[in-house]
Amino acid sequence: MNLEEIKARLTTALGECEIQLHGEGNHLSITAIGDIFAGKRQVQRQQQVYALLAEDIADGSVHAVNMKLYTPEEWQAAD
Repeated sequence: MNLEEIKARLTTALGECEIQLHGEGNHLSITAIGDIFAGKRQVQRQQQVYALLAEDIADGSVHAVNMKLYTPEEWQAAD
């Protein structure tokens, strides 16, 4: 699993999101904050990110993904 490559793909696809990415083995932890998630339910947000990781999941380089996906307002409220 190449974290830099995955982060670049997420950054390109999700636009102006702030992305924090951590990986250990084939487990990935993603925190993304951006307006792209506004008006979407958590499941829709996750589906959007899973679609970007489909190739990595299919080839086994990513096995488990923990996602925390926020709008900027939700992120501020979570602090």
